[in-house]
Amino acid sequence: MSETDQYAEMLREDVRLLSEANGTSMEEAFFARVTDTITGSGEIDALEYFHHRGTQQSGIRVDGWGGDPKKSKQLTLLVIDHADDPDSPTLTGTELNNQFKRPLRFLKAALDEEWRDRLEETSPGFELADMVAARWASVKKIRLLLLTDRKLSSRVDGREMTEFMERPVSYSVWDVTRLERIESSAMGREDIIVDLEQHGGAIPVLPAHMPNSPYEAYLAALPGPALASIYDRWEARLLEQNVRVFLQARGNVNKGIRKTIEEDPEMFFAYNNGITATADAVEIEQRDGAPMMTRLTNLQIVNGGQTSASIHAALRAGKDLSKTFIQMKLSIVDAEKAEKIVPDISRYANSQNRIAAADFFSNHPFHVRMEEVSRRLYAPAKDGNFTQSRWFYERARGQFADRRSRLTPSQRRKFDLEHPRAQLFTKTDLAKAEMTWRGRPEIVSLGAQKNFAHFAHAIGKEWDKRDEVFSEEWFRNAISKLIIFRKTERIVSDAAGSWYTGGLRANTVCYAIAKLVHDVEERKQSIDLKKIWNEQDVPDELVGVLDQYGEAMHMHLLSPPAGGSNPTEWAKRKACAEAAMKVELEFRSDLSEILIGTAERRERVAEGRKDQRMVDGIQAQATVAEIGSDEWAYLRDWARKSGMRLTPTENGILEAATQLRLRPLSEAQSIKAIAVMERARQLGYAESRCG
Repeated sequence: MSETDQYAEMLREDVRLLSEANGTSMEEAFFARVTDTITGSGEIDALEYFHHRGTQQSGIRVDGWGGDPKKSKQLTLLVIDHADDPDSPTLTGTELNNQFKRPLRFLKAALDEEWRDRLEETSPGFELADMVAARWASVKKIRLLLLTDRKLSSRVDGREMTEFMERPVSYSVWDVTRLERIESSAMGREDIIVDLEQHGGAIPVLPAHMPNSPYEAYLAALPGPALASIYDRWEARLLEQNVRVFLQARGNVNKGIRKTIEEDPEMFFAYNNGITATADAVEIEQRDGAPMMTRLTNLQIVNGGQTSASIHAALRAGKDLSKTFIQMKLSIVDAEKAEKIVPDISRYANSQNRIAAADFFSNHPFHVRMEEVSRRLYAPAKDGNFTQSRWFYERARGQFADRRSRLTPSQRRKFDLEHPRAQLFTKTDLAKAEMTWRGRPEIVSLGAQKNFAHFAHAIGKEWDKRDEVFSEEWFRNAISKLIIFRKTERIVSDAAGSWYTGGLRANTVCYAIAKLVHDVEERKQSIDLKKIWNEQDVPDELVGVLDQYGEAMHMHLLSPPAGGSNPTEWAKRKACAEAAMKVELEFRSDLSEILIGTAERRERVAEGRKDQRMVDGIQAQATVAEIGSDEWAYLRDWARKSGMRLTPTENGILEAATQLRLRPLSEAQSIKAIAVMERARQLGYAESRCG
């Protein structure tokens, strides 16, 4: 069985599990399963499930859309082809064309007022059609996505752009082969190959590294049209560098940049700080005795995102960029080392515009700690089960499948018992549950990637302030929140025959939970997350209240202010969240057995911090011993020569660390020693080659 076939089998299993767990159709479960992969790839930063089928004769169908056309000037519609059959034939070119005709027919109908008026106003189809009609004047480009669990025929090598009402239409297919390739790749994304001949031609560069150096660096003056063209092709993917938080991706032209482009384009190079970029590889050709850059692999702009986006926006606005040049510092970083080195380049390049540390990569200490806890901490066995299991935190894409694939059949059976696929969760899953609990449903409603950006920013600040907060107790509470989140998803789906009208499920879920948490806190109490963890389930009385709150919040979302936006856009506004918190509700069930007082909650948090400090001390002792006396002696000497400022206590600890063979450092001393080494690294210290 090929890797793609194995992936397809795993995907079908995942989809069935999601469908059963959440009470959704197989198609919606398939959409939910692959959405993070697609948005995580950087092709689009948000996808919404909005299912509408016309009559068989009309051929109208759409399953979702992505982004806000008013902001991006681009309308993205998607259609799903879900076979759920290992023997299904490949997707042919003819079938592909027929699939793409369906959302275009929907688009044509959506622009017909009489057709829209015939739709039920609470249906997803009406909301999407109403949004399309309202935003149509802003749309400059149309993108169609096809999501399928089949393989695209090898005879189909692409589809040329067409036009719809004088707007260009591009086509993108996400078949099982492409999904497998993305999820199995180390970086979780397809390569960005920049052929500069397609963006204005090769560019002169100045090498900025020694001939025998293992590190390559170049300086270049990048023509404005070239940068705009490159950005037009890949957009936010140039800024993601695997963290998938697009904090720097802004479509508006910065006022200063715009003024320079319009009034002093020749001075742009002098006035602008330029961009700092990295790439896995570069191709340089000698032309007329001068080095010319012709091709880049996996170009990433780690500083200068606003400059890049603004140059691109200026091009779209019809501004003349022919006299504009941008200075570029390019570092070539081997793909295997990128995950360690590029975050530091990003961090230091952005030092004048501070970005939270958690915005960089999945190897931030928070994610590493959550991963470590998830691998060692067993959850209580559910009623009727004898085997304890773990919640598997997938810090980096594909960890679960990769770890499972390397096991023997007998080891795999044991792994599956200890790590049920239903207990797999990702960074975006954690972010959704946590941001919901923090009372920010409008942020969660922005989509997985944008929500994660806000989550990362908040966690980064909190980690820097007091990292011991993120203890095993914090992890258990986070899992309890995730259990409640997933249970609420099922509750909403099961209400399809009563109050749930279809659509807005994700928004309804986060608003219902955020509202309940708010109301409980108004009573100076908290939901007993320890009880949820111990039972690994949601008590019946809480299920009843979540159903009640789900209904109330669904009705709230379906009633945006008169003359305002549609429900989906309304859900993304802070005013919507603030209004939701003011809705008066009385609990349908008695929750006294699952509520605790504020004092008890604080006591548990304090106990968790104490336990984490103990764990940190033990780990620090092990790290100090692993580094070894010789390295500590090298650091001590470096500190003296470099003039690094150390307190008398730190001097004493460094001296003691050089004598580890005689006496190990205490936990407290080890923590301080590690802190000194980290500070030294920031000042330029590089480990010796001791031993």
